[in-house]
Amino acid sequence: MSKAIPLSEALIRSWLPQRPEDGHKGTFGKVCILAGSEGYTGAPVLAARSAVRGGTGLVFLQVPRCIYPIIAVKCDEAMPAPLPDEGGACSKEALPLVLERMNSCDAALIGPGLGQSDGLDSLVFGALEHTQLPVVLDADGLNAASRHRNAIAHACGPRCIMTPHDGEYRRLTGRWPDSDRIEGALALSRAFHHCVAVLKGHNTVVTNGAEIYINTTGNAGMAKGGSGDVLGGLMVSLLAQGMEPVKAAAAAVWIHGRAGDLCEAELGQRAMTPCDLIGHFAPVLKPLETRR
Repeated sequence: MSKAIPLSEALIRSWLPQRPEDGHKGTFGKVCILAGSEGYTGAPVLAARSAVRGGTGLVFLQVPRCIYPIIAVKCDEAMPAPLPDEGGACSKEALPLVLERMNSCDAALIGPGLGQSDGLDSLVFGALEHTQLPVVLDADGLNAASRHRNAIAHACGPRCIMTPHDGEYRRLTGRWPDSDRIEGALALSRAFHHCVAVLKGHNTVVTNGAEIYINTTGNAGMAKGGSGDVLGGLMVSLLAQGMEPVKAAAAAVWIHGRAGDLCEAELGQRAMTPCDLIGHFAPVLKPLETRR
């Protein structure tokens, strides 16, 4: 087994792609996010705002028609679009529109606040099966994977990043991660055909089965609903900018945690919010920038 490498500012700086002076929106990548349902209008917006702040050129946000008016009011930089819906969530008939947008982009995020139903399971599987994009599978995307492990495992592979917390890990694997969290992350990567596994928690583990990274940032103030949506948005942003999946995942985890540490220093753990994390990306990212 490879040695686990602690994440650091110097390591993340060496990975982040340069931003050429003559770059344009297309140079810096296009993101597609499939998210949201009735009662879960915050998750897609947090993910989209995070993707924008993470540096990607264009962010497209696909949501069910029933919540589109709410989402549209909340989005300034990201571009929302309504999808066919049923019962307060996207319907499986949305798949052609989802694929049309996804296949015009550089990376996709599937799952924040998406909801759970047989139709959504079909939508998630169809999206994975019919695109070759690198994909971050998060939240309800993971829940769909847990109900259709074999089919989605074959559709995942190394291009896919899976981001479970402990409860989602149990649904995906049938067991809780034990004290050896590195082995737990490796087992998840193997089970889903060498996907990038991000086992979230204290000292988050990121691995593709060959490389293993341990996070060194973050604090308990981040343990609030919405923090994972922010992380997913940042991950897909880095993917769209051209980073390989395991490094995009590890860099996002470190940056997200470092932003949380700045929030803790300024606001304290109790008062800090996921929105505050996005607001603190700038002082984390600026020292990491290199240009050519």
